[in-house]
Amino acid sequence: MMPLRTPARALVVLVLSACVAGHAAAAEAAKKKGAAPDRPAQVGPAINENKATPVSRLKVAPGFAVELIYSVPGVEQGSWVNLCADDRGRIYASDQYGGLYRFTPPAPGQTLERSAVEQMPADIRAINGMVFAFGALYVGVNDYENKIKSGVYRITDSDGDDRLDKVELLRAIEARGDHGVHAIVPTPDGKALYLITGNGAKATALAPSSQVPRHWGEDHLLPRMPDGRGFMRDVLAPGGIIYRFTPDGKTFEAYASGFRNIFDAAVNRDGELFTYDADMEYDFNTSWYRPTRINHVISGAEFGWRNGAGKWPEFYPDNRGAVVNVGPGSPTGVTFGYGAKFPAKYQRALFALDWSWGKLYAVHLTPDGASYKATKEEFISGTPLPLTDAIIHPKDGAMYFAIGGRRVQSGVYRVTYRGSESTAPDTTKPAPSPARELRRSLEAFHGRQDPAAVAKAWPHLAHADSAIRWAARIALEHQPVETWAEKALAERNHSLQVEALLALAHATGVCPPHRVVGAAPVDAARGAALLAALSKIDHGKLDAARQLTHLRTIQVVLNRFGRPDAAAVKALIAKLDPLFPARTREANWLLCETLVFLEASTVAAKAVALIKSAPTQEEQIEYARSLRMLKAGWTTATRTAYLEWMLKAVNYRGGASFDKFIEFIRNDALATFTDAEKAGLADLLARKPERKSVVENLGDVFAGRTPTQWTLDELSAAAKNGMRGRNFERGRKMFGAAACFACHRFGNEGGMTGPDLTGAGGRYSAHDLLDQIINPSKEINEQFVPSVLT
Repeated sequence: MMPLRTPARALVVLVLSACVAGHAAAAEAAKKKGAAPDRPAQVGPAINENKATPVSRLKVAPGFAVELIYSVPGVEQGSWVNLCADDRGRIYASDQYGGLYRFTPPAPGQTLERSAVEQMPADIRAINGMVFAFGALYVGVNDYENKIKSGVYRITDSDGDDRLDKVELLRAIEARGDHGVHAIVPTPDGKALYLITGNGAKATALAPSSQVPRHWGEDHLLPRMPDGRGFMRDVLAPGGIIYRFTPDGKTFEAYASGFRNIFDAAVNRDGELFTYDADMEYDFNTSWYRPTRINHVISGAEFGWRNGAGKWPEFYPDNRGAVVNVGPGSPTGVTFGYGAKFPAKYQRALFALDWSWGKLYAVHLTPDGASYKATKEEFISGTPLPLTDAIIHPKDGAMYFAIGGRRVQSGVYRVTYRGSESTAPDTTKPAPSPARELRRSLEAFHGRQDPAAVAKAWPHLAHADSAIRWAARIALEHQPVETWAEKALAERNHSLQVEALLALAHATGVCPPHRVVGAAPVDAARGAALLAALSKIDHGKLDAARQLTHLRTIQVVLNRFGRPDAAAVKALIAKLDPLFPARTREANWLLCETLVFLEASTVAAKAVALIKSAPTQEEQIEYARSLRMLKAGWTTATRTAYLEWMLKAVNYRGGASFDKFIEFIRNDALATFTDAEKAGLADLLARKPERKSVVENLGDVFAGRTPTQWTLDELSAAAKNGMRGRNFERGRKMFGAAACFACHRFGNEGGMTGPDLTGAGGRYSAHDLLDQIINPSKEINEQFVPSVLT
């Protein structure tokens, strides 16, 4: 334990913050020795060849039991990625690179014989999603090997022999890799189907009735950095799309967009759609990293995936956030527990599968206005457990899930409840929700023009509920601009006006990468009018959410209409410069970007000071990546501090592209140096970064402190005052200063070597948490025990 000297009332916060010292030192020692600290090296039990992971390696929620009913013979039947049940209770399974199979689940306690699995005669392969609907099996094909076209197919029994054999291609969709065509889900009205696609599937021809407005863009004010390893660097908006399509496959509407790589989706009893989107692991520990997350997919939604460092943060008003962020992983199947013979809590849960970390989550949703909030729990986990899909069986009420994908050993498991709680069917009816009904009434204008739309939507642009504001703005963006543009520019309610002006910027501006060669130029007069209206808004009188909308709308206007004249730039700087730095990181993100774009003379000094005071590398990187494009206002002192940060940042940890991102920041920044600056800072520019461990970088934090060996009892006693008078921002800074973020995540910041501490306060008392910190090897979670593989 690193010794600290501190007043008693602050002991708990500082001890929690300094926990990394003991952990990191042990980790460094372990790395040198090649073994786990304070614990013998462990090797898991061997897995038999051609046998799926035994249930002894699984951790299951209390009261539940798991059976391995079938280990898929890989050579003959491939690796299964999808499950689907028909009305007779038979389960269909698809090989990621091969055909379609069918079997009847065995009796409880029994396993499935290989001979009981039959392959369907249908000439189909690479099914990544399937559902029985409208008298047929609809499948989404994503053929990595291009032996057949990717897209949507309909499969039926042509001769009445109860075996699927007739295959019809309804819509071909160009796709590449495993970010392509995925699940198919019935819509809640029973009239159509949803198609789930990742960002590797090119947008298909869309009907005019699409709920997503057709003016999407990148909307980056400063040039984006591409992925350091080149992944998806040529893919632009709209990214992954959820389509709504008719059963005959003739009409496809874009229902929502901006996803990275969604594999599945599910509809709840309220008729609302949910999906589980992927993170980009190369982005770990950058400000633009977005964890895997559960999204509530509403009409016309945009979820902000953009390639490289261009991913939109959740606080953007033109980006729908998550109902719950899950963490690192590789999302696959999702399903609600309806019909399961489980306790009611789990019948209502959304089950979400993670392929790479081997976790099956139960997500518990609670209505929150016109949307939802949620909590998650680990329902099943194991190693290895590459989860692909799960279903609730319509006959026996059990959950069946598959593991497989990418040609790994595949298997099918059955989950049943054997505890003492009631498993009677949950008959709870959806509660009336005026907020949800209001949102849906506004969504009725999505994808069509209606003379009543503007009057209906307008007052709700200022609604307190962000989902209702979203529905109102999208309704507006679908209407002829001439019917509401002047109204937006003249609106006196500034809380409403910021949303209306964002709609007007979207509907009339064009993002540069999406401009069509030969098309008419953007309307400069419209851009000037928008900036004039935005400049008249009293920023200080807006609430925090509308302040972000105000700042973001300014960015969208500048991006879509171009840099204004010198007088307008000067006026905009005069308005924004006094706001920077702001009280929140979100506002500072937007202000720093915008002032750098405008070449404000004061932004260098202010942003460098923020880099120095920011407790996390994510926050520091955000200011640093904006400053890389700045030419004006630099001094020798600020240039020196910026270059010294780059040398320090080499020691930060992150994903596979992290080092390249730091290199991109440095290269772009050097391109803004004058010859005189390069000459004056030649020695610093030539200095090579010194690699240091996390522990070595702690020196400044504890310099000058008198060592005090605090005991658990002393610290626990200090926590018994109800933890009154805590300063959470100071705690965050200490968490960063003591390098706790290097191993632990809190919120959307930090590393992943150790446990995520975001919800630790709900799992541990202050005494127990302090005990874990002071005695780090007393009990080590099995997920974080290092292993030596020989």
